[in-house]
Amino acid sequence: MTIKGVIFDLGSTLIEFRGDWGDIFRGMSADLIAYLRDHGFNLDFERFDRRYQEVVNQFYTRGQQDWIEYTAEYTLRYTLAEFGYPEVSDEVLKDGLAAAFAQGELLWQPFSDVYHTLDTLKERGYQIGLISNARDAANVERLIDNAQLRPWLNPIVISANVGVRKPNPHIFKIVLDYWQLLPEQVVMVGDMLGADILGAHNAGLRGVWATMQTEREANAAHVHTITPEATIASLSELLPLLEAW
Repeated sequence: MTIKGVIFDLGSTLIEFRGDWGDIFRGMSADLIAYLRDHGFNLDFERFDRRYQEVVNQFYTRGQQDWIEYTAEYTLRYTLAEFGYPEVSDEVLKDGLAAAFAQGELLWQPFSDVYHTLDTLKERGYQIGLISNARDAANVERLIDNAQLRPWLNPIVISANVGVRKPNPHIFKIVLDYWQLLPEQVVMVGDMLGADILGAHNAGLRGVWATMQTEREANAAHVHTITPEATIASLSELLPLLEAW
């Protein structure tokens, strides 16, 4: 059956990270706590940082197991309640998280062939969408706009907005229903075997593994058990592949 739609992941698929994750994670905590302190929260840096990271990791692990997305707002509100702040406005949470993500967002850049690839897909009549696993939807929206990718992507589905995350097949069904296409007519392109490729298979799609930035322990755990229909080392390799299918 002819391929009519292409779903992309965002991070390490359309955009690449050019920085040190360790430095960014440390800076995120510092910027978040600085914001909270400036807005009247009396927090011990070390104690709050340690507990916040424990909560984030706890709910991330749970989300990996049950394919539910526990948002950054949820985990921050949860931690602040433990520290005696059960009533925090949505605005403070969102602005605090924006401060935390700001430095990291500057280090994501589009892959060099992304615009040519998206232009050509659009010219050839393919539907183009995006599914991103992310705890913070606003962070993803800013990354999309920073990379100037929005004109090509419709729909944009973010796990923090819909409550489930890849590889849950429901998140793929949202795009299929929007496009009114069958699973056999759609391809998923992403860098994570356990999310993008397994999710595609769970939903009946073909999975294309993008390996431009795949040096992750999570992929090593799945490399012998999850097999993509194809593997690409650059986005430009996708076009002839789709034409062949």
